[in-house]
Amino acid sequence: MKIERYQKPDMTFWKGRIDHEQNYDAFRWHQWIKPLDLSQTDISLTPSKVSVALLGFCSDEGVKRNLGRTGAYKGPLSIRNELRNLPCCFTQALIIYDAGNVTCNDGDLEKSQECLAEMVARLIRLGIFPILLGGGHEMAYGHYKGLNKSGIYPGIVNFDAHFDIRPYKEHGSSGTMFRQIYDDLSKRNLDYQYFAIGIQKRGNTVDLFKTAQNMGIQYLMASDIGEGDLTESLKTLDAYASKQEHLYLTICSDVFASAFAPGVSATQPLGLHPERILKYFKALFRTGKVVSFDIAEVSPRFDNDNITSNLAATFIFAAVNAIAKLNGLYL
Repeated sequence: MKIERYQKPDMTFWKGRIDHEQNYDAFRWHQWIKPLDLSQTDISLTPSKVSVALLGFCSDEGVKRNLGRTGAYKGPLSIRNELRNLPCCFTQALIIYDAGNVTCNDGDLEKSQECLAEMVARLIRLGIFPILLGGGHEMAYGHYKGLNKSGIYPGIVNFDAHFDIRPYKEHGSSGTMFRQIYDDLSKRNLDYQYFAIGIQKRGNTVDLFKTAQNMGIQYLMASDIGEGDLTESLKTLDAYASKQEHLYLTICSDVFASAFAPGVSATQPLGLHPERILKYFKALFRTGKVVSFDIAEVSPRFDNDNITSNLAATFIFAAVNAIAKLNGLYL
C-alpha cells in the first residue's frame, strides 16, 4: 500500500453562503465539516454520537481500461462543490468529516485500490461511516476490500445499468469489480451476495446475463422499475436485505437517464428517474444494515451545468439524513 496515493483534505475549498455565524439552525455543510487526515497514526476525533466521512477516489484508470469516456478523475472535487451549501438537517451530535482523497496518477490502479481499501478500513476502525466519491466505479473493488479488512462481508446492492462482471485476465477495470469480488470470496469459500438494480439489456451481453445467473446474482431490469407500481420490486429487495447482516450500497451514475446524468462515462438515454431510485435507496437505509456507500462515475468533463454532480450530492444528502433519522438526530 502506497501512502503517497493518499491526499489529506484541503479545507480551504469548503466555503460558501453564510446565513449566520453562530446559529446552528442556519448552518450549511461548509460551516460544519471537519478535516480528518487518515495518514496520521494518532487520530483524535471530535466527540459525537455519529460520524460520517467523505473520501474521494480520484481515478478513471478503470474507465480507460474499459474503453469508456474518461473524465471521472475530477468527480470528487465536483461533487464536493455541490455539497458545500447544503443545509445541516441534523443535530450537532452528528459530525461530517472530509477525509481527503486517494489518487491514481500513474496507471497503477491496483495500488490505488489497495490504498483505498486501507483508508476505508481505517474509517471503519474509527467508527465512522464511509461515503466515497468517485471517480470510476472501479473504486467499488477497493471499497469492498476495505470492508473485508475490517471483518465485514456485506451484501452488495448496486444501482447500475451494467452488471460489471466482465471477464478479466491480469488486471481489472470499471467493468469487472463485482466479478473480482466474487472470485476473492470464492477462493476463501465465503458467500457472495449481489443485487443489481437498473440493469439495461442494451448494456450487457447475453453471456453476462448467463454469468449473472451462474453466480447467483439477483437483479431488477430498468424496464421492470421504470414505470408503474414499485411495491413488488421493493418486496423483492426487502427479502434480499432481510437475509443480510450488513449492506454495502454503490451507485454508478449511469443508472440514471441521461437527462438527469449527462456527465457519466456511458450515458443512458432510457435510464431511470432519480426519484424512483431514491425510493429503493431510502428503503435500504431504513433497514439499519447499511455500513457504507459510494457514488461513482461522475464525470465533470461531460456534465451540463453540474447536473450530474448535483444529483450525486442529492443522494449523499439523502444518505446523511437517513443516518441521522436512524439515530434520532434529524432536525
